[in-house]
Amino acid sequence: MPDDSQRAESAFGALLRAILAESPLKAAGFIVTIYGDVVEPRGDVVWTGNLIETCAAVGISETLVRTAVSRLVAAGQLSGEREGRRSFYRLAAPARAEFAAAARLLFGPPEAADWHFVHLTGPAPDEALQVLERAGHARLGPRLAVGARSLPPLRQPAVVFKAEVLSGERDLGAFAADHWNLALHADAYRAFLGRFGPLAGLLEGTNRLSAAESLVARLVLVHQYRLVVLRDPRLPQAALPADWPGEAARRLFTGLYIRLSPEADRHVARNFVTADGPLPEASEATLRRLALLREAV
Repeated sequence: MPDDSQRAESAFGALLRAILAESPLKAAGFIVTIYGDVVEPRGDVVWTGNLIETCAAVGISETLVRTAVSRLVAAGQLSGEREGRRSFYRLAAPARAEFAAAARLLFGPPEAADWHFVHLTGPAPDEALQVLERAGHARLGPRLAVGARSLPPLRQPAVVFKAEVLSGERDLGAFAADHWNLALHADAYRAFLGRFGPLAGLLEGTNRLSAAESLVARLVLVHQYRLVVLRDPRLPQAALPADWPGEAARRLFTGLYIRLSPEADRHVARNFVTADGPLPEASEATLRRLALLREAV
């Protein structure tokens, strides 16, 4: 007869397959998640074998991993180095800055509203407007966008106007509904809740995942939540519908991340290595992340 641990593992495997079937992973994006969740807060370099083993657990082949790593190197996000017969990949400086910004969003307290207008002055404004839209801004014209959160890096010149709500705050919801497709973002949050709500149930009671499964579960959790949050305009509460599911998704993410971390971090310490030795189970950055999440519970 299977014990509770074996039953939990079987249930987790079925749940993981269901999540990945509904929202398949791309190798490069998942490798970025591994660096952001595991590697960056403990340094910036890891053995290629760890990437291959972790990706294999979610159905990404070694060939796809090596192809994705090569593309990330070509894009200036990773740089490679060898130690004996092993290859290691290190985060490039621009990638570290991007990862730090994403970590603040995932683990830090909610951002205060920072309304601003962006008027693009250079050539090809449509490309820059697409960058702004992906970062949650709304297009108001062929060169003009508005946003309530931090401005993403732009490669084109722009004039940025700071703004504040002087009156009509009760009508912010109507303003937001006119300029953002909030239903699209709400559906993304509800889909996240539907995928990962069963994981919370799986972790209740005596069920436990193995250390390796805990890490895989946390990585897939971070990957899926990051994709939703990075596209969310993250408007202030006054501008959101009354039934906005973003807060419920945030609570689910926070609770699951805290529950999965002890075993996930033990797996990292036992298996992930650099040229100088194993990655630590915890670091100042990982402890700070968990402390910030616990404060929000």
